[in-house]
Amino acid sequence: MQQRRKFLKKTGMALAAMCWAPTIIPASAMGRDGYVAPSDRINLAFIGAGNQAENDVKGFLRDERVQVTTICDVNKQSTGYWNGKVGGRAYISNLVNEHYSKDRKKPHSGVVQFEDFREVLQITDIDAVEIVTPDHWHAIPVMMAAAAKKDIYCQKPLSLTIQEGRDMAKAVEKSKVIFQTGSQQRSNQHFRHACELVRNGRIGKLEKVVCGLPGGTPDFGKTGHLTEVIPVPKDFNYDLWLGPAAKAPYCPARTHVNFRWILDYSGGMVTDWGGHHPDIAQWGMDTERTGPIKVIKARGTWADHPVWNTATSFYFECLYANGITLVITDDAKHGVTFEGSEGSIWANRRDSNSDPASLIASEISENEIRLYRSDDHYRNFIDCIISREAPIAPVEVAHRSITLAHLGNIAMQLNKDLDWDPVREEFINNSKANAMLKRPMRAPWDQVYSELAD
Repeated sequence: MQQRRKFLKKTGMALAAMCWAPTIIPASAMGRDGYVAPSDRINLAFIGAGNQAENDVKGFLRDERVQVTTICDVNKQSTGYWNGKVGGRAYISNLVNEHYSKDRKKPHSGVVQFEDFREVLQITDIDAVEIVTPDHWHAIPVMMAAAAKKDIYCQKPLSLTIQEGRDMAKAVEKSKVIFQTGSQQRSNQHFRHACELVRNGRIGKLEKVVCGLPGGTPDFGKTGHLTEVIPVPKDFNYDLWLGPAAKAPYCPARTHVNFRWILDYSGGMVTDWGGHHPDIAQWGMDTERTGPIKVIKARGTWADHPVWNTATSFYFECLYANGITLVITDDAKHGVTFEGSEGSIWANRRDSNSDPASLIASEISENEIRLYRSDDHYRNFIDCIISREAPIAPVEVAHRSITLAHLGNIAMQLNKDLDWDPVREEFINNSKANAMLKRPMRAPWDQVYSELAD
């Protein structure tokens, strides 16, 4: 990135020296009057232009240090996204172009579109990528981006399997790139304050944590009834969308926002929200770089649908070596509840409270435990690209958080209590469970993954 900027500045001065006539250069181009010079902006590419991409693009467009240059998706444009709305690479590219045209008061049409993410990762001028694809398409792009020395923002849930999460963490550590996970609740004041109170003993000895997650399989894309096999739509590379997943006939209920209800591509609400509330639970428990030693009492009800097959209701308990029990269920108050020997604290994205009520208003002094503070998840990522310091949601923490969801899904599918070794990251004396730590991959992606993971 620094070499690219030096080159741009050097060539810019050389061109200026060749000009006979005086040139008026706007302050925005020189980085004056509060503007960020183009040569100092972070060139950001999006791999994925669907459900969450629109929110994230808008978040990054608010940062004057960022230039969104590239949008990649296997789908050019269609409906079938949140609430049936439109998404795809053409739609998101137009959104970015319109933003820059309005913001800079001149036409902008510079966003480049790609169908295949591998082409994006070959562009040397791209400094960072956001990977906002379905869960089964996180591991390979992350590891390839790390090998290409691109800084990475990857949406939650981090991985499809525990093995993929570990391999991503290894790749990021090896390449020394900056990695932020889209577990944006870590940049929320209610959760941070609740965790600080717990970590500083305001509720006494922490005994139990309850994560209340949503249940069901909501028809977000308004396509749940469209289960009949039909021809693949024009301008949608369905084979590339499937990628490493098993070959399956196309129907609208299978793709876009509703992919999360199919175990081949995701883990239902257990993993969709498993990157959020359980992540906060481990933050407050001070276990964010380890995991439980047992998963017990797992039970789930599975979708009754021609295509969807994830859990619609669920309950499981994670037991830790320090004696804390973490409950993850759809049958509890939505949010995270920390229960201690002297009180309790509950938090969600919009509010928090405690018992006794006075606890939540307690202030954390400078000599107490203070947790990483971020008030904007997107800006924190860009801050860390510049400073080269760790962001608030690094890959190892994200891997350990989503591992809880994967453990729960495995325990529910096997209907068994399981012993887990959080150091070796394997089940104890259960070969069937250990076989579920990874998934088979379809050729040629199996070989691609194997080479990246070596």
